[in-house]
Amino acid sequence: MTSATANDIWLPFAAHEIDGLPEGLDYRFWDGGPDYPADPADCAFYVVPYMKGPEVAIRPLGAMDRVRVVQTLSAGIDHVEPGLGLLRSGVRLCNARGVHEASTAELALALVLASLRGFPGFVRGQDAEEWRSGFYPALADKSVLVVGYGSIGAAIEDRLEPFECARVVRVARSARTTGRGPVHAIEDLPALLPEADVVILSTPLNPSTRGLVGPEFLASMRDGALLVNVARGGVVDTAALLSELESGRLRAALDVTDPEPLPAGHPLWHAPHTLLTPHVGGSTSAFLPRAKRLLAGQLTRYAAGEPLANLVLTTG
Repeated sequence: MTSATANDIWLPFAAHEIDGLPEGLDYRFWDGGPDYPADPADCAFYVVPYMKGPEVAIRPLGAMDRVRVVQTLSAGIDHVEPGLGLLRSGVRLCNARGVHEASTAELALALVLASLRGFPGFVRGQDAEEWRSGFYPALADKSVLVVGYGSIGAAIEDRLEPFECARVVRVARSARTTGRGPVHAIEDLPALLPEADVVILSTPLNPSTRGLVGPEFLASMRDGALLVNVARGGVVDTAALLSELESGRLRAALDVTDPEPLPAGHPLWHAPHTLLTPHVGGSTSAFLPRAKRLLAGQLTRYAAGEPLANLVLTTG
């Protein structure tokens, strides 16, 4: 174990698997196992293990007395936020903007198409050897509302563009203008929801968005509309959504749920007009090359004393 320096780097991948890492740093492999690779007090740059949950993410933070950077491999930071109070002042928290856009946007589009075109029923029909033909909605000519217009929301719109939607409406925390058109403020949702056939959630989970999709939000959606969640389960009030699904008024395609993982026996498993995937928005072959490029770039900037990319906050 080396003496305490600013060179101890904790990675969830073996250093030799990442091209372009700068020399002169001491790389330690830790993917969330019970044993630490070195004394956490010596860690200067901590890359949080991916998809291991908040308990693993936070476990070493209280002992990381000299850490300078905490880097997540997810776009969201909600799994590390409960542990930020354990860190000293001045620690930079960076997220993985640029890593998950392609995969998450692909899944959002897949959920929309599969739900509208009745794929869950077709799969059940194949299992039962039943030919379930019929007439199904198309994405063409639909009005789509994207709630959470950051980099993932923009990537979703990229993939919607060839599908001849009637319109794509963008919503973010605050209003702004983009090359594609206006982005509405979240306060505009009551006026926008009744006009949307498909509502796609791609917003981060934070105090302002937790439970955003509650009874009033859902009641404002038009009859038969589809809610797609590739954000976080906590953005949606599960009980309120279940009420709408069980009444048959709305449809849903959910990659994330609250609670998560969804326990056996939970009513969401068998809610009508509901398609579930097990939080696989970012878990594709596109993840590793993009994550490794991000880490090589961040650590090159760190070693050179340059500003880091994707800075979310600095602890105070």
